[in-house]
Amino acid sequence: MRGRIPQAAVAGALGAALSGLAGAQAGAQGIDFSHGGPVAISSRDGIEWLQQEHKVIATGDARAVRQNVTVTADRLTAFYRKKQDATAQGAAPAPPSGTQAATKTAAAGPLDVTGADEGGNEIYRLEAEGHVVITTPTDRAQGDKAIYDLDRAVMVMTGRDLRLTTPNDVLTARDDLEYWSAKHMAVARGEAVVVTKDQRRIAADVLVAYTSGQNEAKPQPVSQADNDPLGATGKLEKVDAFGHVVVSTPTDVVTGGRGVYVPETGIAVLVDHVRITRGQNQLEGSKAEVNLKTGVSRLIAAQSGRVEGLIVPNEAQGAAPTPSPKPPAPGPKPPARGAGVQR
Repeated sequence: MRGRIPQAAVAGALGAALSGLAGAQAGAQGIDFSHGGPVAISSRDGIEWLQQEHKVIATGDARAVRQNVTVTADRLTAFYRKKQDATAQGAAPAPPSGTQAATKTAAAGPLDVTGADEGGNEIYRLEAEGHVVITTPTDRAQGDKAIYDLDRAVMVMTGRDLRLTTPNDVLTARDDLEYWSAKHMAVARGEAVVVTKDQRRIAADVLVAYTSGQNEAKPQPVSQADNDPLGATGKLEKVDAFGHVVVSTPTDVVTGGRGVYVPETGIAVLVDHVRITRGQNQLEGSKAEVNLKTGVSRLIAAQSGRVEGLIVPNEAQGAAPTPSPKPPAPGPKPPARGAGVQR
């Protein structure tokens, strides 16, 4: 059954039909819309409940709010299904028809999608389209389209001006931004750039950021309700860079084919056709070590090779980068693009 239902009349019916949307405990600060309590949905142009297709569509300045996370878009679509435990124990009563839903009484205002224990359905996919913005008190992500796959605990954001802003850095990309909570990993593809608050800059075709788990001391099984598609961030442990890597400091520009950056030490290591440029001075080698805290860059020769360079006399202040032995090695290749997530 398909019907457009006035927002003020639909709250009670959809609260029963989509009760699984409210999952387990709230996560830590960070962009996390997969669980944490009731969801309030509102829109300017109305909400459609397509019972046969098992989805709900909110259009026109659509907004979904759960605790400290807000998703806004031109159009929001939530796909739901019966919970597995509800199916095993006998399906929950059928939701009311569109006519009945339209006659439900509720206070005017946003739609409340209530707790997980009140019905037999759960959300497994959420799509946001058009001027998508996801905000928390500290973070902001934006793009043209976002897809949450709650089963795989992954979100993929695409479109123009892809951007994730946190108190410590800004991450941008041309093609897509991916968030994998179970792997504690975020991926930016296509002219990916991260700029820290103190203006350290790393660019590459693909950037992969790894964060620490929030509850690593007490690992728990991952359930559908506990999945965190956007991953409450945790501590940034490492950034891998692949393809046309560029690391910039106030004095140097370092390029290479692959790289790895460890925020705790502030050191980035680049390999594959590495070049360090400072003004008109250039050095080439197999590896480079860049300390983004001190701005010092060091070039490392291969075991059977040499460091080569062009040093311009009387070049502006600052000595040329200096060689150094053994850095850690970057990863071999980036992860596969959002496997299994339909776009």
